[in-house]
Amino acid sequence: MIEDKNQARTSLTELGEFGLIKHLTQNFKIQHKSTIKGVGDDAAVLAIMDKNILVTTDLLIEGVHFDLSYMPLKHLGYKAVMVNLSDVYAMNGVATQITVSIAVSNRFSLEAIEELYEGIHLACKSYNIDLIGGDTTSSTTGLLISITAIGEVNKDEVVYRNTAKPTDLLVVSGDLGASYLGLQVLEREKQVFQVNPNSQPDLTNYSYLIERQLKPEARKDIVKLLKDLEVKPTSMIDISDGLSSEILHICTQSKVGCNLYEDKIPLDPQVISTCEEFDLNSTTIALSGGEDYELLFTISQDDFLKIKANPHLSIIGHITEESEGVNLVTRANQYIKLTAQGWNALQKE
Repeated sequence: MIEDKNQARTSLTELGEFGLIKHLTQNFKIQHKSTIKGVGDDAAVLAIMDKNILVTTDLLIEGVHFDLSYMPLKHLGYKAVMVNLSDVYAMNGVATQITVSIAVSNRFSLEAIEELYEGIHLACKSYNIDLIGGDTTSSTTGLLISITAIGEVNKDEVVYRNTAKPTDLLVVSGDLGASYLGLQVLEREKQVFQVNPNSQPDLTNYSYLIERQLKPEARKDIVKLLKDLEVKPTSMIDISDGLSSEILHICTQSKVGCNLYEDKIPLDPQVISTCEEFDLNSTTIALSGGEDYELLFTISQDDFLKIKANPHLSIIGHITEESEGVNLVTRANQYIKLTAQGWNALQKE
C-alpha cells in the first residue's frame, strides 16, 4: 500500500513497543469463552478442560536482538528457547511444548543451522520440552527465529501482572544487571578485534556476565520453589526489558504504586567490579539493563516468613497506593520517580 504523503505520520518510536501493541490491538474483542486472557501479559491464557493453557511467542532478528560475530549459533538456539519459556514461568506455569520457525539467508550452511538446532535440542532436553512443529523459509537479510512456547497451569494457580495489592512485598529471584554487562564486554572485545584481528581476549574476569548474556536460564526452579514453600505470588512478570520497566508494568496494570529500595537490589560481585571498570552506575544497570530473565513478583506480607532469608530470593520493596507513585528509594533515603529506560524494540539507534 502506498502511503499518503499528506496523512499525519506518527513515529513508532513515540509509542514504544508496548504502546504500539496496545494501539494495534485495542479494537480486538475476545469472542470465545475459552480465551481467559488475551494480549497484555507474559502469555495468553486459554481454558481447556480442567487446565489453563499458556501460549507465548517471541521473534528474534539478527542485527536487532543478536550479533553473530560473538553469539555462537548453539547458544543462540538455547537462548531463543529460554526467552519464551521464561514467559510461561512468569504466569506460574509449566512449559511443555515449543514450535520453532526460522528464516535464513543463503549465507548459512546446513551445518550452521544444525548448530542452531543443537542449542534448541539441548534446551528442550534440559527443560523437558517437546518440539512439535514450526516453519522454515528464506530471508534476504539474515537470520530470524520465531518461537512459540506452550505451557499449562492449574486454574487456581495462574498469576497475572494486574493483581498486586498495596502492602504486598516486591520480590526478585537471582541477581540483576549481569547480562547487560556481558553484552558490553562482548561489544568492547568485538571493537578490539576489528582493530587487531590477532588479539586474544582474556575474559576470565567476566565469565559469569558473559554466560548470563549468551546462555541465560529460565527460572523454572523458582516456580517449583514457590510451590514447595506454599507461596502463590499475587502478581508476577519476567525481567526481559529491565527491572524498572517490569515494575512499572505491574504497577500500571494493577493500579498501584511501589517503593523499590536501592540497597536491596541484588548484584553479583562481577557486576559491581565491572561497573567500576566501565564507569557505570550499578543501580542504573540493574534497573535498565534487561535480559536477566529473572522472575519479579509480589507476595502477601503473610508469606514473608516463608521466603525470608531464602538465598534464591530478595525482597526489594513493597507495593503502595497508586497515589504514592512508583519510586526508587536511594541509599540516602531520597525518593526518585522510577522511569522505564530499559530495552525498547522500536527505539532508534
